[in-house]
Amino acid sequence: MHYPAALLFLILANGAQAFRICAFNAQRLTLAKVAREQVMDTLVRILARCDITVLQEVVDSSGSAIPLLLRELNRFDGSGPYSTLSSPQLGRSTYMETYVYFYRSHKTQVLSFYVYNDKDDFFAREPFVAQFSLPSKVLPSLVLVPLHTTPKAVEKELNALYHVFLEVSQHWQTKDVILLGDFNADCASLTKKRLDKLELRTEPGFHWVIADGEDTTVRASTHCAYDRIVLHGERCRSLLHTAAAFDFPTSFQLTEEEALDISDHYPVEVELKLSQAHSVQPLSLAVLLLLSLLPPQLCPTT
Repeated sequence: MHYPAALLFLILANGAQAFRICAFNAQRLTLAKVAREQVMDTLVRILARCDITVLQEVVDSSGSAIPLLLRELNRFDGSGPYSTLSSPQLGRSTYMETYVYFYRSHKTQVLSFYVYNDKDDFFAREPFVAQFSLPSKVLPSLVLVPLHTTPKAVEKELNALYHVFLEVSQHWQTKDVILLGDFNADCASLTKKRLDKLELRTEPGFHWVIADGEDTTVRASTHCAYDRIVLHGERCRSLLHTAAAFDFPTSFQLTEEEALDISDHYPVEVELKLSQAHSVQPLSLAVLLLLSLLPPQLCPTT
């Protein structure tokens, strides 16, 4: 690549930033669980990779697990500060779960939120919907709709999720929505044939970025795409960079047994490439190095 072309490429790349949105079923997250050092350390490292994470299956009745986890996350590596937004406890019986958003508060803010009014009782744990600001001119805000389905009613809940999308779109007058979470949308919980009949599959505009063949489970004995991320909206889709399950046992060199102490699920994540919204960003080290290599006649003069 010629010097001017390479320089232009790097300067343009320097004007965009990655914004990572994650969903993670932390498998019965309690105070006793996060108080274990290796569990805490691993959870913090997982959360620190993401600008927004929706934690699911938080079942801590003490109310102390999330503040403790947030404290350790904010002490971790300087990538914060982080804040949290928690739903009420949700469920039909004595077993209750909470959805918790962890988000980098210097990059995004909560604009609005509500628990979906599930008057027909479709959901075991109704979605906790939130609208976040984004550092982007193209997409200044985005709506997230998390759901952790119950395995006994996956098809029913996912079809109802389509109607949540319709309500959310009307409520905030936007089509840019991400549906995400442990949908249990594979294997014995939902066959491929029935999956393909969901309204979220048959209606236009929904982009399932975690593919059907993806494995989102920790156990070597299973291969199921339970956890999903679904994008909707032209602006949102135009910013899509990557999407995948995050194999934290391999990345953090954990045995299967050690990983199962954290969760039996992998986090799933989507990365958006956002143009910088309001400020001129400093040149990256790569750009500065390339400038130093330019022939004198191509270098800017004063």
